[in-house]
Amino acid sequence: MGGRVLRVAVSLFLMVQAGQASAKGRNATRDTQPVKQFTSDQFIDPETCAGCHSQIFGQWQYSMHNLSHQDEVYNRVAKFLREGLVHEGEIKEAESCVKCHTPVGYVSGFPRQLSDDLSKTPEIAVQGIQCDYCHSAVDVEKMYNNGLVLSPGQGEDDPGIKYGPFDDCEPDFHEAAFSKLHGDSKICGTCHNVKHLAFGTDLETTYTEWENSPYNSSDSEKRVTCQGCHMYQRPGVPATGSTKRPENPGAATDYSDERPHIFTHYFVGGNTAGFDGGEKAAMAVERLQNAASLDLDLSLASQGKINVIVTNSGAGHSLPTGVGDLRQVWIELNLFDDKGNLCFSTGGLDEKKELDPLAVVFKTVFGDGQGNPVVNIAKARQILSDTRIPAGQSLTHTFETGVLPQKGWRVKARLLYRGMDQKILNLLPGTPIPALPVVEMEKISQTF
Repeated sequence: MGGRVLRVAVSLFLMVQAGQASAKGRNATRDTQPVKQFTSDQFIDPETCAGCHSQIFGQWQYSMHNLSHQDEVYNRVAKFLREGLVHEGEIKEAESCVKCHTPVGYVSGFPRQLSDDLSKTPEIAVQGIQCDYCHSAVDVEKMYNNGLVLSPGQGEDDPGIKYGPFDDCEPDFHEAAFSKLHGDSKICGTCHNVKHLAFGTDLETTYTEWENSPYNSSDSEKRVTCQGCHMYQRPGVPATGSTKRPENPGAATDYSDERPHIFTHYFVGGNTAGFDGGEKAAMAVERLQNAASLDLDLSLASQGKINVIVTNSGAGHSLPTGVGDLRQVWIELNLFDDKGNLCFSTGGLDEKKELDPLAVVFKTVFGDGQGNPVVNIAKARQILSDTRIPAGQSLTHTFETGVLPQKGWRVKARLLYRGMDQKILNLLPGTPIPALPVVEMEKISQTF
């Protein structure tokens, strides 16, 4: 017991030191790559964690956290965007994806850049965002670009202290300590905010979107953290801002007592491709279908205009979030006459599964610094526009149909989602990647 007290005391000392270092980091004006701090054998293999936490391991396995380094779409798109760059700052940004996609590898020295021979990545680092990476976190140095401060142990012979949301754990394999950070959105924000390494452009702002949302309330009864949705979700319980978020009773280990709530570790987000036989993909669809609502306003129909109102009713961040120029959320609108003939249509896909270029898409458009749009985020020196829908807000778009609906005509609107712009996937050399699923988030129809 004395050894446990000593180790916790040492851990608290490390956390104080880390806090002092993080204060310096928060005052820094430039984002610099950290020096090599750890070795890969300091981190515990997730399979070892599964020996006691089998249910949690099963939830995490084949999640996008687990597969963040192995996902074919990520790997091929990232390498494609890296090719042909000559500007030093653009190359630096393109090379840096590994900092969040294989964080254990990054902080232990390999891979440090996308062009490294990724086939030589240590097996522990291949496992993406994993148990010991998150549960070794003790502080936040910066709120972007993998800004966690870690205090791992020395491998399986001396695993050290693992941090989490409980203050009464007495595990056998490792020590445990309560961590306020693990119930705070900040632990998520360190990778879910991304700044361009050279230009400082905000490439991803998921944490900032939540921080500016109604969910970040000073009223504890109204406050919902990232964990309050994403770590309450399980099959049949989408746990969004527009649904109930019931607690998940259960045990943290295979042999411990049941608690009122065990945080789930599915981490599906909006990733509908699925790598686990379908369960996580189905959960992602369920989440997307409880993220937004649609309304129609036909008061201007006599002028050939139809208003579609989209409300971000369930996401704790903008819709969509992540890299806002790659993910697609758009409106499909069809107008039919009383015989069922299509009179107006927008938002469809062509034979290549590419989206109608005139479609209303909620997205971020990045620029080259001269006002010209860029597709490659490595070239993003500015944000030209951001039409995404903030949490809890609505956006109305007026469609000019060019036709005057008559009695008996019908209008149908759908809000659709796809994880990646198919136009980019179609540019990739080599074996084509199958078209990603298009999810119907919401639909509405009305007859004149």
